[in-house]
Amino acid sequence: MSNRPGPETVDRPDVPREPPTGLRAVLDVIPDHCYQRSTSRGLGLVGRDLLIYGLAVWGLVVVDHPVAVVGLWLVAGLAVSALFVIGHDAAHRALFDSARLNAFIARLTMLPSLHATELWVFGHNRVHHGHTLRQGIDFVWHPLSEDDYRRLGFLARARHRLEWSFFGAGAYYLREVWWNKMVRFTPPTRWRRPIRRDQSIVGVFVVATLAASVVAAGPSGVWLWAKVVVVPFLVFCQVIGWVVHVHHISPEIRWWPRREWNRYRGQVEGTTILIGPPGWDLAFHWIMIHLPHHVDMAIPCYRLGEAADAIEAAFPETVGRRPIRVRDYWRATRRCKLHDFTTGRWSGYPSG
Repeated sequence: MSNRPGPETVDRPDVPREPPTGLRAVLDVIPDHCYQRSTSRGLGLVGRDLLIYGLAVWGLVVVDHPVAVVGLWLVAGLAVSALFVIGHDAAHRALFDSARLNAFIARLTMLPSLHATELWVFGHNRVHHGHTLRQGIDFVWHPLSEDDYRRLGFLARARHRLEWSFFGAGAYYLREVWWNKMVRFTPPTRWRRPIRRDQSIVGVFVVATLAASVVAAGPSGVWLWAKVVVVPFLVFCQVIGWVVHVHHISPEIRWWPRREWNRYRGQVEGTTILIGPPGWDLAFHWIMIHLPHHVDMAIPCYRLGEAADAIEAAFPETVGRRPIRVRDYWRATRRCKLHDFTTGRWSGYPSG
């Protein structure tokens, strides 16, 4: 049985057409099998990521050679990122048919990235996915206009220049997404209890790992904890900050004023399909095939490629794919500093 609502077929004319304003026409071209979930496949991906993360943590505990430690930090940070991506899928209730298993896996796999699951669900699922690229609502990589930038003080301008630079994605994610939305954010009353519960789970994880490090290593336990927990978390922030940037920031992607925004513009025109080297999608759970995920969060990660093929075939005038290239990211970070929401054009910083 299909997990998606609506008709199973749709007529697709071969003549030019006006783009839709909603997602119904896009949803209708996604094959039913793209919604089929496999518990064993999902658990296999989770188990693989946990194994890699566990081995990296073990290496950081027993190894002290500086070069080896740096390499293990990279492996651990990438493992934390992969765990976060698979937890993000479970938080969308897309990984398994069981709601309880989705909830458990989401909380477990988001612990190394220090994310409270219910708070992530509120900000990511409801706000970011519900209003992607909508001015004043979507908070992820929300651009400033030139007037906004001119009103900033000296330090705020310097921070913006850092965070929107080629190397600034981690600093942006750490401050704007994790600190402001995961730590300092005051949840609405309706969702306060589950959010506070999940924040407490993350807090217990932080305190427990710190205490275990101190007990195991004595005075050097704080350094051990930083080496095993904090630095991989910072690597994760850099990786995920870059991932989110390339999904939604490009000279070809515009943000929309509230009244001009619609779901097709946000979820189809405003997201990307990026193709990495062989093995990339399996390692990072197809997160770069992002457009079908924004069209329907219920598609499990390992079905996104098939869904992307169907959407691209039906909407070739809008949907395209391109390889992941450093020069494209360099171009975006050079040109996409400030945004004119009226014209949809990006610009650099004003002179003077």
